[in-house]
Amino acid sequence: MYFASNIKFLRKRRGRTQDESAAALNLKRSTLSGYENGVAQPGIEILVSFSGYFNISIDTLLKIDITKLSESQLGELERGYDAYIKGSNLRVLTTTVDSGNRENIELVPEKAKAGYTTGYADPEYIGDLPVFHLPFLSDKRKYRTFQLRGDSMLPIPDGSWVTGEFLQDWMNIISGKAYIVFTINDGIVFKIVENNLKKDGKLVLYSLNPVYEPYEVHVNEVREIWKFVNYISNELPDPVLPEKQLIQAVAVIKNDLERIKAKLGTDISDIEEEN
Repeated sequence: MYFASNIKFLRKRRGRTQDESAAALNLKRSTLSGYENGVAQPGIEILVSFSGYFNISIDTLLKIDITKLSESQLGELERGYDAYIKGSNLRVLTTTVDSGNRENIELVPEKAKAGYTTGYADPEYIGDLPVFHLPFLSDKRKYRTFQLRGDSMLPIPDGSWVTGEFLQDWMNIISGKAYIVFTINDGIVFKIVENNLKKDGKLVLYSLNPVYEPYEVHVNEVREIWKFVNYISNELPDPVLPEKQLIQAVAVIKNDLERIKAKLGTDISDIEEEN
C-alpha cells in the first residue's frame, strides 16, 4: 500500500503545509502527520475525504506508487485522467443533441451560471438549457455559449454571449490565447491563459482589462476549459485610439487643465482685490 507516501507527495506537490491540508480535511495536524508517516491507518470515511481533496480515486491512492509516475502521467492524473474514476483517458462532457443527432450549442445565461457549478455534469440540468446552432461552426466539434458579465473582459462588452469549443486535452492550451475557464472556486471566467501545466500544474489567468491583476489556478480546481471562438453582443466595444490620437487627446486635456487653473487663479485675485 502506498497511501502514506502518496498523500505526503501530493500535499507537497500542491504546495500545502500539514496545517493547511489538515484544516481542509477537518483533521488535527498530528493525525495527518500520523497518516503520512504510516503510523496510523485511515478508515473508509477518511479515505473518501482524501480522495475528494486530491480528486484522485481511493484505489489509486492505495495501489499506485504516485511518486514513481512521470511528469506527464502526473499531469494527466491531476487533470482528472484517473482510470479508476473515468475508466478511460477521456474527459466526459454532459451534452445534448437535436432530433438529427447533431450536437447542440447550449446557452448558459447569467441566471443559470450559479447552477452550472453543481449541474455541469448533470444531464437533467444540461438538458434544460436553451440550445441553438451556428451554421458556420463545425458539426464535428462541441461548443457551448456562456453569458458573461463584468468589466474584467473589456473591451468585450458586459453581458456578451461568448462561445467556446470544448477542450479535451488541456496540454493543448496555447499561452496567450483566450479561453473560457470553469473552476469550482471562481465559476465561469473569460481569460487569456498562460499554460504552466508541465511546469507546476497551474494556469495563470489574465483579464483582458489590464486593471485586473493576473492570478494562478491549480489544475485540480479546474473543471472545464473552452477555447474562445466568438462572441455576440448588441453593443459595440469602445474604440481603441491610435497612438497619435492618444497623444493629441492627452495634449487637449492638459491644455484644458491649464485654462481651468488660469481661470481659477484670476477669480481668486479678483476676490482678494475686492476684499
